[in-house]
Amino acid sequence: MIAPRTPLNRQQIVGFCAAWFGWMLDGMDSVIFALVLAPALTELLPRSGMQASPANIGFVGSIMFALFLVGWGMSFIWGPISDKFGRTKSLAATVLVYAGFTGAAALSTNMWELALFRFLAGIGIGGQWAMAGTYVAEAWPDDRRKMGAGYLQTGYYFGFFVAAALNYTIGATFGWRAMFLCGLFPVVVSIATLVFVKEPERWERKHHEEKAIPAKRRNPFAVIFSRQYVGRTVIMSALLTISIIGLWAGAVYEPTAIIFLSRAAGMDLPSAAKMVSFGTGLLSIGTILGCIAATWLAERVGRRPTLALYFLGMMVSIATAFGWAFYLPVGTALPTFMAILFFLGLFGGNFAIFSLWLPELFGTEVRGTAFAFCTSIGRFIGAGVNFALAVGIAAMGTLGIPIALTAIAFGVGLLVTPFARETRGELLPD
Repeated sequence: MIAPRTPLNRQQIVGFCAAWFGWMLDGMDSVIFALVLAPALTELLPRSGMQASPANIGFVGSIMFALFLVGWGMSFIWGPISDKFGRTKSLAATVLVYAGFTGAAALSTNMWELALFRFLAGIGIGGQWAMAGTYVAEAWPDDRRKMGAGYLQTGYYFGFFVAAALNYTIGATFGWRAMFLCGLFPVVVSIATLVFVKEPERWERKHHEEKAIPAKRRNPFAVIFSRQYVGRTVIMSALLTISIIGLWAGAVYEPTAIIFLSRAAGMDLPSAAKMVSFGTGLLSIGTILGCIAATWLAERVGRRPTLALYFLGMMVSIATAFGWAFYLPVGTALPTFMAILFFLGLFGGNFAIFSLWLPELFGTEVRGTAFAFCTSIGRFIGAGVNFALAVGIAAMGTLGIPIALTAIAFGVGLLVTPFARETRGELLPD
């Protein structure tokens, strides 16, 4: 007989909704730039003294993605803030930061201003996952939080779908500046989170203990690199680095690739923009299904085997999409590339495994710091990869091959995964 699940109380439901909508709008804001990359740089490059050629758009776009990732990497600051001041306040603050600077990007008059706003937005966008994932892990009961991690991760990719819908309607009609203005909406979620969501009881209890005995409070970065945690910190940072490289190589360059393939097939720019919306929607549907399946599989076969399966799928999908389908003859390339996007999305759901797995590896006193650090460090390396992609795209004069080569990272991931600590069946540590 299956035991009944612990019912969720009102505060747990409200808190999850705030985390999910914050994460969903984070996904929307983060992918807006990918969707408007071509039209935005087509307008801003000439104002910055550069020709708006496909090669220059690809080169400058790679540099901007790299700067955005550096902003994401800086988001590790949110971890210690959440461990000290609370999950809810930090969750609201990350939303406010990314929404404000995404909206400000609509005011850009040259590529330098756009790059600065995206860098600053990245600091907020990068912190949202760690704050939302930590909140749900601590607020939900143990028999619910595992699927909760999968449900939470779907929010980010629903954001892709929302961004695609906005691009199809508002972006195609009013242009790229209107798309960035849509990014201001999450401010509402930030205010609602502060007003309606309470701190998780687990964090409140630990916080009161530390206030009562100040000597118990330790430097959180020193703790995650202590003998107890250093191995977990290093391994999970490495695995997340690999996932981030795959996300930014595959999902973020997907709109630009579709624009190029659509234009080669004879479509005008508005029609190509709409095709990008269809492709991003297809990618999002696959990823949402992948997120839900990931936590289900992780509970039945374990975290390590599930991640290995998803890494294998990503390796094959990126290599075939960008290394093969991208170079097929006109008339065949675009539909084949679009079909593979579903599988790229499906296996891109590997991030849901980390939403479940990371909180299980660290205690409450440093859970936010550990989550933020492990998800941030890979973004710095991912930024370096994007700089390398920019050089590769400029040197080869093509988008496909340089991105296809990032599939190698997932081969490395398959070698690293067995060294991670398996936590299937374990309770969330205090």
